[in-house]
Amino acid sequence: MLHLLAQSFLENALMPFQYDYMLKAIFTSGLIGLVCACLSCFIILKGWSLMGDALAHSIVPGVSLAYLAGAPFALGAFIAGITASATMGYLKAHSKIREDAIIGIVFTTFFAAGILLNTLFPSPMKLNSIVLGNILGIATGDILQMLVISAATLLILLFKWRDILLVSFDPSHARALGMNVKFYNMLLLTLLAATAIAALQTVGACLVVALLVTPGATAYLLTDRFKNMLLIASVMGALTSIVGAYASYFLNGSTGGCIVVLQTAVFLLALFFAPKHGIIAGRLLAQATTAAFHQQQRALRPSPPPTERP
Repeated sequence: MLHLLAQSFLENALMPFQYDYMLKAIFTSGLIGLVCACLSCFIILKGWSLMGDALAHSIVPGVSLAYLAGAPFALGAFIAGITASATMGYLKAHSKIREDAIIGIVFTTFFAAGILLNTLFPSPMKLNSIVLGNILGIATGDILQMLVISAATLLILLFKWRDILLVSFDPSHARALGMNVKFYNMLLLTLLAATAIAALQTVGACLVVALLVTPGATAYLLTDRFKNMLLIASVMGALTSIVGAYASYFLNGSTGGCIVVLQTAVFLLALFFAPKHGIIAGRLLAQATTAAFHQQQRALRPSPPPTERP
């Protein structure tokens, strides 16, 4: 009886791997989860969480414009993302508006323009697929495009991660060393735009920001060394994306939604139970510090004089 139950469970567990679309979805999710997780570490250190959201939404009009021009969708999305980042940089340099306000204005404007263009000139790539993703229907050409973008991004990070890290963590020191800070900022923006395009089919424009922020934020809570942070985020991003895509088959739910919810669950576990930077560890440390302070105060308090007997 137990043998039959185990065999039935194994057959059901391996069922998603019998379908080509699920194999493509699981592989693609793991790859894009890995790349986004690597970039998320730099985004967290640089404070560019909103920038990832802005680029993810700003590439929407590029898809519609590329369709009208007869150009590849990826090219239009990439140009739109770079244009949006250049616009934000120009407004930041030539106005007194705060950076968060500039990001909000630019990405909502681009996103609204994309919605308008898509309704006026409907393209084969539906707006729902752009916003929410459609990894179960991903084509072989899109997978090849994602492989090229992911490989290029990982290679650049492999050879330039120290320079990008220094510029992200301490741009003043990097400038003093003679490094071209603007070039590395533009390089990071380019990698963000390219990765956001690659992630469109996986989770869509609305959820890609979670892939670009959550793994890095989780790893940030678990370690104080950047190499360890990069390793933890990469493993978490890839595994949660693979498991989320796998679980979506049984839940019959959105693949992108499953991935993001799973990453959020891991983040919440780290937020509460991280051994050094978690909420519980912080409370225990605060209690221990308070107890030690009171003990020190009692030790420094003078003893009362002995009472004399009559």
